[in-house]
Amino acid sequence: MTDLAAQLEALGAARVLVVGDVMLDRFVAGAVERISPEGPIPVLRVEQENAMLGGAGNVQRNLAALGLETDLIAAVGDDPAGREVANLLGDQAQGLFTVPGRATTIKERFLAGGQQLLRVDRETARDLPEETAGELIERVTARLPEIGALVLSDYGKGVLSGAVLSALIRQARAAGLPVIVDPKGSDYACYRGASLVTPNLKELSAASRRPVGDDASVVEACRALIADCGLGGILATRSEKGMSLVLAEAEPLHLRAEAQEVYDVSGAGDTVVAMLGAALAAGLAPQDAAQLANLAAGIVVAKVGTATVSLEELRHGLYAAELHAAEAKVSALEPLVEQVARWRRRGLKVGFTNGCFDLLHPGHLSLLRQARAQCDRLVVGLNSDASVRRLKGERRPIQGEAARAAVLASLATVDRVVIFAEDTPLNLIEALKPEVLVKGADYTVEQVVGHELVASYGGRVVLAELEPGQSTSRTIERM
Repeated sequence: MTDLAAQLEALGAARVLVVGDVMLDRFVAGAVERISPEGPIPVLRVEQENAMLGGAGNVQRNLAALGLETDLIAAVGDDPAGREVANLLGDQAQGLFTVPGRATTIKERFLAGGQQLLRVDRETARDLPEETAGELIERVTARLPEIGALVLSDYGKGVLSGAVLSALIRQARAAGLPVIVDPKGSDYACYRGASLVTPNLKELSAASRRPVGDDASVVEACRALIADCGLGGILATRSEKGMSLVLAEAEPLHLRAEAQEVYDVSGAGDTVVAMLGAALAAGLAPQDAAQLANLAAGIVVAKVGTATVSLEELRHGLYAAELHAAEAKVSALEPLVEQVARWRRRGLKVGFTNGCFDLLHPGHLSLLRQARAQCDRLVVGLNSDASVRRLKGERRPIQGEAARAAVLASLATVDRVVIFAEDTPLNLIEALKPEVLVKGADYTVEQVVGHELVASYGGRVVLAELEPGQSTSRTIERM
């Protein structure tokens, strides 16, 4: 898992193009307190309404949340919903084709208590005009030299007709690009040449005309589709059973589900193809890409609505598998900010220190003891492996970030560990606003990153006494 976590660094340089059916997802949430006297149906008292991008738009959202450069090419109608999609896309709206007479797809969900009561769809499901389809193919073809992967998000609304699919897959594969398809319908011959197709179990059974009740039958169904339709592989999503990756020339890989609690599966398939696209564009092996997609899906279904996943959440999820008992102390930044707020509501003082903490030694332990003595709760910012290499050289760290985090989290003096990829912890300090900032006495107060910020809201900087003769560099020299 540590190696997989290290590969997350490569995602930032990837570029993915998404083509397909964009839609507008609307969510109407409220409370149900009674049954209608007009019929046996619940009465929803609306408390909140919001809208976000769905379909191919949600794939683009997921890629953007991972920090990737991504573009979307899709079609909308010349209607209010189409203009709302354009507004949500912002700068990415230049990839939209506006088709007069076409209705922009809207999926409206009504929720109470985090559960869906009803979904209402408004949509057009017909192929694009021939001229528009030709322009779309030309635009995608022109972008192929600039990207690392092509994702085709097919919701059967007509943007990805058979002719468009054939042209895009053929040209992308000729350019040496992986093509990932979120499929629709039961005839996968239209996806011939695609690198990976991502059906769920129901879709897999319908397309292969085979049962999919266990691992062996899933593999058989996938292999039949791969052979019949000329596919590079299939990643079958299997709900609570996880996922199965079957490639044309490799052993099957079965991945258990990562989600602990499932609140909403809306858009989970979009997250899967986005993660696959990002990973393959970054040069990861399909097996590694599938593991990341499985983890991302487990994170996103624990959220309400068509949600996204960040690199930080993925990193934390990967560490959780390795950290075991200490995992609860290792946190992504967003939940840590919420935890710090809860501590403050209880009147607790929060301290912060940071470092590489490579080969933990008595000097580190002394610093952490002194830091903890200055506060009620101590948060430790830990430099990521990539950050340590930039600061200390290519031969460091000796221990990977997951191992270093596990050791720190096992200490009673440490209440939370948060890993950061930047060279300094300034972003962490700005987000957490600790009352006490602690560094070793080999710094002056003016040299401590964040000292001005902490002073500006009444916090203080503490310089901890050093243990003579203790340093990681000296330990390495002796070794």
